[in-house]
Amino acid sequence: MSSQPNSLTHEDAGQAHHGHSHGHQAGHGSFRSYMIGFALSVVLTAIPFWLVIGGVFDSKLTTAVFVMGLGAIQIVVHMIFFLHMNPRSEGGWTMMALIFTLIIVGIALAGSLWVMHHLNVNMMPMTHEMMKNMP
Repeated sequence: MSSQPNSLTHEDAGQAHHGHSHGHQAGHGSFRSYMIGFALSVVLTAIPFWLVIGGVFDSKLTTAVFVMGLGAIQIVVHMIFFLHMNPRSEGGWTMMALIFTLIIVGIALAGSLWVMHHLNVNMMPMTHEMMKNMP
């Protein structure tokens, strides 16, 4: 038998008292961190609208690259501020799941683009005259 009647640490006792033990080190975020995430999300959503509606760039490709880049940054903001993902949470398993998901999405996107490119290259060309005669 233990010489100490209560072997719970202060943190364990607090969790047992409140009735919720999560079993991981992930923080639940403060009001301040949620507001920072919200503000960043609003800004990262407004900028692409401004780029497209304002016609800031002459090239559509440049506009598309900036919009996609800002979208990627917004994904990271959401993962950090709202999903609380970091290398320490859940013993690193959430980060491993994220990396696996990114690899699968990358393979799916690259394969889709490859197939569409080859379909476009190998498709029979249609002239304007052929399109007129179509039903």
